[in-house]
Amino acid sequence: MAKIKVKQTKSRIGSPKDQKRTLDALGLRKMNKVVEHDDTPTIRGMITKVQHLVTIVE
Repeated sequence: MAKIKVKQTKSRIGSPKDQKRTLDALGLRKMNKVVEHDDTPTIRGMITKVQHLVTIVE
């Protein structure tokens, strides 16, 4: 299965609780941290929800 790398580029401070929980579920707890996940529709949906806080790393 294809992999996707996600990096948190903006702070979670001031974000709603649901977005903070989404970042936690993705494994992003600190700025500039990169995590790797399988490229599934579930993960893509989570990334879309917090797209203003994260970027996809190639």
